[in-house]
Amino acid sequence: MTERTTCAIIGGGPAGMVLGLLLARAGVKVTVLEKHADFLRDFRGDTVHPSTLELLEDLGLYERFSRLPQSRLDRAVFPLDADRTVTVADFRRLRSPHPYIAMVPQWDLLNLFAEAGEWEPTFTLRMSTEAIGLLRGPDGVTGVRYRDLEGEGEIHAELTVACDGRWSLAREEAALVTREFPVGIDAWWFRLPSGSVHWTALTPRAGLGRFTVVIPREGYLQVAYIGRKGTDAALRARGVEAFRRDLVELMPELTDQIASLRSMDEVKHLDVRLNRLRRWHVDGLLCIGDAAHAMSPVGGVGINLAVQDAVATAALLGPALRDRSLRPRDLAAVRRRRIVPTVAVQTLQRLMHRLLAEPMVRGERPGLPGPVVTLLERAPWLSFVPAYLIGKGVRPERAPAFARRRSGPRGRGAPSR
Repeated sequence: MTERTTCAIIGGGPAGMVLGLLLARAGVKVTVLEKHADFLRDFRGDTVHPSTLELLEDLGLYERFSRLPQSRLDRAVFPLDADRTVTVADFRRLRSPHPYIAMVPQWDLLNLFAEAGEWEPTFTLRMSTEAIGLLRGPDGVTGVRYRDLEGEGEIHAELTVACDGRWSLAREEAALVTREFPVGIDAWWFRLPSGSVHWTALTPRAGLGRFTVVIPREGYLQVAYIGRKGTDAALRARGVEAFRRDLVELMPELTDQIASLRSMDEVKHLDVRLNRLRRWHVDGLLCIGDAAHAMSPVGGVGINLAVQDAVATAALLGPALRDRSLRPRDLAAVRRRRIVPTVAVQTLQRLMHRLLAEPMVRGERPGLPGPVVTLLERAPWLSFVPAYLIGKGVRPERAPAFARRRSGPRGRGAPSR
């Protein structure tokens, strides 16, 4: 089976779905390939930041988004003792119509983009369709080989965009070189019942050798347990009872909820990576999002950065793809635009690893450094800085004019007039 499209996008995550929708609104024939039959994966990262909420406004989709089940975080606070906390990031200080982070299951957000794409005549979403290789010609990458429920086939495209995550097949086949940064932590995700307490803040809990981050969700708590890299097998070998004891030491007020954790099978391991490509493209292929730069979960900025990549890519390449005038230097322009925010965020994450997370998991310190606590207590306005970097980011992108819509019937984006 052989098909043709203008732009083939590998991966139906946030970067791939946003890019597909925006390019379709530019009049570009676009095909998004998603290997799974649906978007139902847990712990994929469910943070929707102020910059993405503003993008949803631009696209005419915010009304529908606001009706999705969600919780809102307006601060990140760090307990110092039983009676004292310090605010590390205060999103209420942002000059934004949405000064908070919305916690929404990622599958709901992706379904929202998919439904919006269905209204665009040049948008095609292929579920249960796995990219298994790249097509090549004398002038570079010419498309994708795929496997779906009916067998194998080919999609020829003027441009292929890899949005297939940190283990990108396309990136590997194109032999693009990755710069890896050392990381000393890993993360384990699990759910707990929320109980009767209403949470509105992101709340880390620290102890010697480990710490947790409690994220309030609609109807439950999502918890990240942060420990030393390479200890997953040892953690599981100790068993769920020992794990529950560790959690109770960190979060005694959640003792009843922790008792509901029945098996280590409920605890999902994330191998934390921090890297970026030296070059994001070869002729005919562009990598964005995690395929171009894997981010640490510290700060929860990976999704935000991937969405921003997609918006910039659509703005820079959409008209050229529509007019069939795309040049290799246009692909290089995407990296030039997005490399500064990528480097800035990764530099901040590496600093947070070195000064905060890694000393805690090595057992050298049970919490924030004393000078940091003193500074935040004496100058609480400084909580604006991490709030801006997390919530808005360096060089936030807004939707290009061709993609903007006003909110139409039932919240569907209707064309602007």
